[in-house]
Amino acid sequence: MKLLMIIMAAVLANNYVLVRFLGICPFLGVSKKLDSAVGMSVAVIFVMVLATIATWPIQHLLLDPNGIGYMQTTVFILVIAALVQLIEVVMKKYLPALHKSLGVYLPLITTNCAVLGVCVMNIDEGYSFLEAIVNSFGSGVGFLLAMFLFAGVRGRIEENDYPECFKGVASTLVAASILSVSFMGFSGMVDSIFGNL
Repeated sequence: MKLLMIIMAAVLANNYVLVRFLGICPFLGVSKKLDSAVGMSVAVIFVMVLATIATWPIQHLLLDPNGIGYMQTTVFILVIAALVQLIEVVMKKYLPALHKSLGVYLPLITTNCAVLGVCVMNIDEGYSFLEAIVNSFGSGVGFLLAMFLFAGVRGRIEENDYPECFKGVASTLVAASILSVSFMGFSGMVDSIFGNL
């Protein structure tokens, strides 16, 4: 039951993009086309889960026992950067069209604060190894959901005629803020549902 609560909270109530406002750069930059948004999101899910699998043991078996927990951010960024390089090499070889469509945003996963935020939050929340992996997967699915919904919203915006002053960045930011507010409504829902079980 706790794992289900963690994954539901990560997808809806604690969505890293729409509630915690982490990972905004790829959210705004890659969400113009649905296929690019989904491809980027799958890569982020993969990196989040692998980063957690690598960083959780590093924190608990290397950094904390040796009293160098203050190195957490630096070590985590290095691990994430190595994983992103691995994914980029694999995509370039096996999925060249997706690699080309993601362009500069794929290497930006290295500096995507949502990936680092998930790894750090797993430690700060005191999750076990399995709970941390479930939270990372749920957070990645939440990222995918946000990207999917926002790509659809942006597609609908571009199909319609609206005032010139709202074209471009203005309409994108207004749509993102409305989508974000709608997700904030989930914050009490997860606790009330699972609190009653």
